[in-house]
Amino acid sequence: MLISKNSVVTLKYSVTDPDGNMVDPGEAPLAYLHGGYGGIFQPIEEALEGKQVGDEVVVKLQPEDAFGEYDEDLVEIESRANFPDNIEVGMQFERVSEDGEEEGLYTVTDIAEDRVVIDGNHPLAGTALVFSCSVAAVRAASAEELSHGHVHGEHGHHH
Repeated sequence: MLISKNSVVTLKYSVTDPDGNMVDPGEAPLAYLHGGYGGIFQPIEEALEGKQVGDEVVVKLQPEDAFGEYDEDLVEIESRANFPDNIEVGMQFERVSEDGEEEGLYTVTDIAEDRVVIDGNHPLAGTALVFSCSVAAVRAASAEELSHGHVHGEHGHHH
């Protein structure tokens, strides 16, 4: 079966930076619903169109095709008093506005005496990535998967 709209694609993959440093070794296969459902970056989906089991694809993603450009405006300095005592560099938290809207994931990047620096950029923002994969399986999506817009079952979405 060839990869086309509404097929479920399972990939064995790895992701490196342009210098060959491992970003994601892809220990578990990745399954996504093909056809513009947002389960995988668009340039990868385009490269996989019409491929079949055993085919290999390497796609170089520019930052704007992956996790976006680095945005200095997403780096903020907050009062140390706003954080728990056990705060450490590298910790992540989801920020929620006063009316309960999610504002994104922030990472603590520095802690000074009474200040904490937080960064709302994705850790890979501003980074070009090389996505290498081989097609492990292709099947037709179920009606339920199509109505939900994502894969269910092994390697997919679980409720």
